[in-house]
Amino acid sequence: MSEDTKVHAELRESFGKGFARRLRAAGKIPAVIYGHGTEPVHVALPGHQVSLIIRRANALLELDIEGKAQLALVKDVQKDPVHQIIEHIDLLVVKKGEKVAIDVPIVVTGESAAGTIVNLDATTLSIEAEATHIPQNIEVSVEGLEEGAHITAADVALPKGSTLLSEPEVLVVAISVPAAPSEDDAEAEGEAAEATEAAEEAAAE
Repeated sequence: MSEDTKVHAELRESFGKGFARRLRAAGKIPAVIYGHGTEPVHVALPGHQVSLIIRRANALLELDIEGKAQLALVKDVQKDPVHQIIEHIDLLVVKKGEKVAIDVPIVVTGESAAGTIVNLDATTLSIEAEATHIPQNIEVSVEGLEEGAHITAADVALPKGSTLLSEPEVLVVAISVPAAPSEDDAEAEGEAAEATEAAEEAAAE
């Protein structure tokens, strides 16, 4: 655990939208911690610090709750759909050495053969990994792959200690060649260009 994931959490006993609004106005984020058969614990987290931490997928927090240390995995982040303000966070209690199921983002590396395009069919893979060794992403190399090549979940090299939970046959990446534009497409593009040119000339007059 790094220093930037150590977070001081304040216990809260007041609830409701009004109280949550006041918390956010004070720069804090309402959150609930649950799991391992424990009663849910409601806390307030420092807004700026936690906002930075949860930019990483599957962020793990080392909470200090009134002097008691608790590891917690970020399971869900609710945001205002318009302003993208974090409204609430769900945290799952985890223990060192415990394995957890998570969805990890896929990052494509390398360049496929000239003239081909890379189609990313699956943006994440479900894996099981140790709670304190969760990978931020899984790299999939397409270096030199030709048209028709494809990579399934079973082909992906997982981080050490991880186990695949996604179906092995899930398509992750496919390599293809862009389809040549048809005569109808070319004609439509030409007409659109002529219409644009005519409109520009009319506006200039």
